[in-house]
Amino acid sequence: MVRAWIIATIICLCEAHWSPKMLQGESKYLKPEFKEKYFPQLMDHFNYNSMGNGTYLQRYLISDQYWKRGYGPIFFYAGNEGDIWEFALNSGFITELAAQEKALVVFAEHRYYGKSLPFGQDSFHIPEVGLLTIEQAMADYAVLITELKKELRAQACPVIVFGGSYGGMLSVYMRVRYPNIVAGALAASAPILSTAGMGDPAQFFRDVTADFENYKPACREAVKGAFQKLQALAEKEDFAQIKSEFSLCKTPSSAADVHQLNGLLRNAFTLMAMLDYPYKTEFISSMPAFPVKVACDTMLKGNDLMSALKDTVGIVYNATGTLSCLDIYSLYVECADPTGCGLGFDSMAWDYQACTEIEMCFESNGVSDMFPVMPFTQQQREQYCAKRWAVLPRPGWLKTQYWGDDLATASNIIFSNGDLDPWANGGVRKSLSSSLIAINIPDGAHHLDLRASNPEDPDSVIQARKLEAQIISQWVTMERMRMKHRSQDL
Repeated sequence: MVRAWIIATIICLCEAHWSPKMLQGESKYLKPEFKEKYFPQLMDHFNYNSMGNGTYLQRYLISDQYWKRGYGPIFFYAGNEGDIWEFALNSGFITELAAQEKALVVFAEHRYYGKSLPFGQDSFHIPEVGLLTIEQAMADYAVLITELKKELRAQACPVIVFGGSYGGMLSVYMRVRYPNIVAGALAASAPILSTAGMGDPAQFFRDVTADFENYKPACREAVKGAFQKLQALAEKEDFAQIKSEFSLCKTPSSAADVHQLNGLLRNAFTLMAMLDYPYKTEFISSMPAFPVKVACDTMLKGNDLMSALKDTVGIVYNATGTLSCLDIYSLYVECADPTGCGLGFDSMAWDYQACTEIEMCFESNGVSDMFPVMPFTQQQREQYCAKRWAVLPRPGWLKTQYWGDDLATASNIIFSNGDLDPWANGGVRKSLSSSLIAINIPDGAHHLDLRASNPEDPDSVIQARKLEAQIISQWVTMERMRMKHRSQDL
């Protein structure tokens, strides 16, 4: 039944009003004109007597350039682990769809990220950081949506929530937790299963490896061989040679330094696999077009594997070629997320979340993947988080709180995933009902479908956006009908 519905929908795409060719040609004219605003948000939505019974200023971006005031839908992006401008400027599909649907667009910044710091520079002190939870962030979004609808006289405007990666997880949770506020959700590249402790800890780095191996099988062997040579030098404690091989700023002096170096090197491959877009980008990191291809060609260009590995990770860490050496502790910070937390305050916020609600006990083993043996068990996570944040993780909480893999009774959620994305297999890959729809994109990297239309887009992402646009349009129509009937009943 579900499969038949999806096939029928695809067949009908030719009748939809979405026109990707037109948007590709005109996307340069669809630049969002966002206004940056701040909303006085409650620090603590759930405890009237807590330290956070005041308010903080939550940043959000808003664009009404395409909105049919009082009628068009509201497209709301659930901000994730970073500055909200980064997501607004790299999610052009939402603006393109807003032009088609005459929608208001809102990008809301997640508490404790960007400029939305509840306690300012003290936000990451203990216990102030304790108000950083998914529940609090979603309550922020629910309140913001509700108040904006009142302020803009938009009570009759259906709300569709969008999100990519962790933001995609939040879009799912918003639809599950606040179906009275959110009519539907597009969750792009949302690993809602793996981050809830469901799945194989080896999956993520196995899939990173597969991206490179699928381009050229020899690439996997070259990378693995380079790491083995590094390990051999480490076992001999030939730290001077390691420094020379990788142009490090300081000579390693311990196994801990070598572990840090391995983490930095592995992280470069993670980023290139995630951001394997068909054109040059500046999102998260400066990347060339098809970075996996560029990386593999670099790894295979000569016989010196160590030199090739240094040049390959330089695609990420030294894109401009201006660094004379690599500082392994400033370029990469080890944290409770083995795939990387980033740098600065945002990295501290994500590290705390990875120590509390979000489970990411991913590890490489050197057998199913091409990386060094780097385990990260629940016990290691507990030890790290107790020392760093004075907290103990709560395994299984996301599964309990947000339905885990038993989402069948939910509705109106699109789960989109790209086959090139190592996060994909931690998400929903099969449709669960006629309104819980999985869209798999064979040539897609990490939430490529949320990005603006581009002449270099593979056909698979163009077709995915067509389907997403049609489904969202149907949800908007259905919600308008529901709201109309409800007002008549009252």
